[in-house]
Amino acid sequence: MTLTAEDRARRIKIILFDVDGVLTDGTIWIYPMPVGQPDGSIVTKMVEAKGFSAHDGAAMTLARLGGMKVGVVTKRISETVALRSRDLKLEFVYQGEAFKMRPVREIMEKEGVSLDEIAYVGDDVVDLPVMRQCGFAVAVANARTQVKAEAHYVTPNRGGEGAGRDAIEFILEAKGLLTKCIEASIDEGNPLPTSMDIGKGGDLKS
Repeated sequence: MTLTAEDRARRIKIILFDVDGVLTDGTIWIYPMPVGQPDGSIVTKMVEAKGFSAHDGAAMTLARLGGMKVGVVTKRISETVALRSRDLKLEFVYQGEAFKMRPVREIMEKEGVSLDEIAYVGDDVVDLPVMRQCGFAVAVANARTQVKAEAHYVTPNRGGEGAGRDAIEFILEAKGLLTKCIEASIDEGNPLPTSMDIGKGGDLKS
């Protein structure tokens, strides 16, 4: 029997995202920052910055309320990603991963889940090995043609413009949990929403 995208989404327990082009629009800002040295000299350090969608951040709360865990798997290494991941209290953060099935296998072993229970959201060919094996493969609207061709679902929005939110809401809708999770996220008595994504990205101790 051929499974529909909704059938696949209903089984998901863990959602993993690429970062550049998925949780961002793919633009990488690199700018010089002067840094003082102990001897009084000044050296220039190159700093990387990225822009993230607040809609995606809110979606991480919805995913948690729906009983799922969330993470990122990216080829690049960036302190910006580390900061945003701490903001969102992501359960899985893997940077510097050129071969993304390695961390996926590690997550499977740690969490006791199967590939059918993992969703992956990507945009480029480096994401294909995971997308070809995971239970629910999602391509963002700005993904490469080859990636869209192998996805079970393509988001209506582009990376960095709410594509992550699209993926999470699709899964929750398939599970019949979307409305319930939205209502829980705006319930003053629910402690989860205030425990994450509260804008303390600069607090490295959190």
